[in-house]
Amino acid sequence: METVEMNSVSLKRPHSEDDAANADEIKRQKISENSKTGSNSEQGVQTVTEQPDKSLLEDTKNEIIPGEEGEEQEDEELEDSDEDGDPESFADMMKHGLTESDVGITKFVSCHKGFSGILKERYSDFVVHEIGKDGRVSHLDDFTVPVDDEDPSEETFTVLSDEDKQRLEELQLLKNKETSVAIEVIEDTKEKRTVIHQAVKSLFPGLETKTEDRDGKKYIIAYHAAGKKALAKVRTATDPRKHSWPKSRGSYCHFVLYKENKDTMDAINVLSKFLRVKPNIFSYMGTKDKRAITVQEIAVLRITAQRLAHLNKCLMNFKLGNFSYKNHPLKLGELQGNHFTVVLRNITGTDDQIEQAMNSLREIGFINYYGMQRFGTTAVPTYQIGRAILQNNWNEVMDLILKPRPGAEKGYLVKCREEWAKTKDPAAALKKLPVKRCVEGQLLRGLLKYGMKNIISAFGIIPRNNRLMYIHSYQSYVWNNMVSKRIEEYGLKAVPGDLTLKGATAVHIEEGDVHNYTIHDVVMPLPGFDVIYPKHKIGEAYKEMLVADNLDINNMRHKIRDYSLSGAYRKIIIRPQNVSWEVVAYDDPRIPLFTTDLDKLEGKPLPVLPTDGKFRALKMEFSLPPSTYATMAIREVLKMDTSIKNQTQLNTTWLR
Repeated sequence: METVEMNSVSLKRPHSEDDAANADEIKRQKISENSKTGSNSEQGVQTVTEQPDKSLLEDTKNEIIPGEEGEEQEDEELEDSDEDGDPESFADMMKHGLTESDVGITKFVSCHKGFSGILKERYSDFVVHEIGKDGRVSHLDDFTVPVDDEDPSEETFTVLSDEDKQRLEELQLLKNKETSVAIEVIEDTKEKRTVIHQAVKSLFPGLETKTEDRDGKKYIIAYHAAGKKALAKVRTATDPRKHSWPKSRGSYCHFVLYKENKDTMDAINVLSKFLRVKPNIFSYMGTKDKRAITVQEIAVLRITAQRLAHLNKCLMNFKLGNFSYKNHPLKLGELQGNHFTVVLRNITGTDDQIEQAMNSLREIGFINYYGMQRFGTTAVPTYQIGRAILQNNWNEVMDLILKPRPGAEKGYLVKCREEWAKTKDPAAALKKLPVKRCVEGQLLRGLLKYGMKNIISAFGIIPRNNRLMYIHSYQSYVWNNMVSKRIEEYGLKAVPGDLTLKGATAVHIEEGDVHNYTIHDVVMPLPGFDVIYPKHKIGEAYKEMLVADNLDINNMRHKIRDYSLSGAYRKIIIRPQNVSWEVVAYDDPRIPLFTTDLDKLEGKPLPVLPTDGKFRALKMEFSLPPSTYATMAIREVLKMDTSIKNQTQLNTTWLR
């Protein structure tokens, strides 16, 4: 095995190899983070043919771009950009972004010749199936609802008018001064009244009902049993009415969520809105990314399968199924990984190149780099902010987050930054932001509350997981650089002084033992106070890198406990499991090249593909453990830079 230095490799190789160095890569999507050690439905290099400018801008959400599956996602929902612009202008703006070499991604392990291909020409070209802790791959293959005599009838969901539902929701949330809502029973029977009682109580938790006669007519009166106190209990959904849930039924309804072009938190927020509950009653093992089709298990506290199944009739881009009741929620990180089905369209590689690339992926694997999405998409990388936090340089932290920066950003953020640079007035800058829940808005609110002399407290307003993403980004930056040095220095074999894991404990590989280990056993540390370092040149390289950043590798404890880094270990080479591939021909880029779970449930036939189409596509499948990046596996196959800077430039080249 030999290592290969990364050069700037063209995604499109239409002419010579010299030309190849000038065309760049395809657009990539953000993914969800890793420090919760959740799954990585991370989505790799991509280019978008339909409205490329909009799709690219959608995916450059500001400031913190979650890295791997399972890291808790940002608390806030940033609106997609509404700015227009041609692909060239966006690519021009992205010239200020990062390339892989900027974050230490410089090596390949395979020796085949790279070739080009387009990932995510359609979001349906990237499908992720979660692998549970029992090794079972999640699939949506059953819409049936568990039979339960306690469940209300189907009529429960249709008996209330839209106007009734609106009034009841306002009553439930105390949005007006009404203390009750009266619903007239048009066809007065005991059965009809029972259905209305059930409908109000099941659809609007926290409300009680009673029947009253008014002017010779029957009314169902909905009201709060104990005013705001009862509402507070119900809205957190931690103390639902004791009589509303059968003792014999598990408290959590587990279901499979199939979603298209939505990230996990978006999906849960939508489900919460329709169910009129708080998002925190949902649990999951890992977050899945937006620009893909993903299938994962979700659990929700004391919401019936019947109510969940009813959402299939009114939600776009989601399907819920495979319902069951259990006594436990799901926990982040308790999964084995994810199974990916990926289509690379319009490939240029020969059959021989493809065979070499995929065999290498299966037998050797890929360098387990942290992908580009870990470091942000703008001219200010997240690792720089993380480094300033670790240096305790809070003025620098504030400046890096708020100062004007070149590159692609939403218009209101540009105006906010300009106002900040001009006035250093948090109130004035905040007025320029229609979306206050972005990181910049949260920091400005903190500065408004605590003052410019208390930046630490102001920064603390940003949700904890978002703040920690900055320092995790710095750790990842160090790790990437050190792994590239390790592979350059010692190649793809275990050497004395390397680290390996014995259970959860890292030990050094000794000279006499080195023949018992391969490169797949070697781990390297993310810097911290609770790790050891290699006993060869790379151990010294860690110290030198941190010294250059004004940090002491022997003192990684921070005076603010949250920012103390204990460190961790990460395998340097990952060998995907269940690797398979085929090359297919096609004519129409709009047709899918495989069937999804939903296609199978709906009885859609397999796509009919020509035997000799105008284009060729590589359809590949593989499974990855948590906290690894699918982009890095695809990078190894294509031998190309996955940075948005390069991908957007290719986008404009390819679209001309």
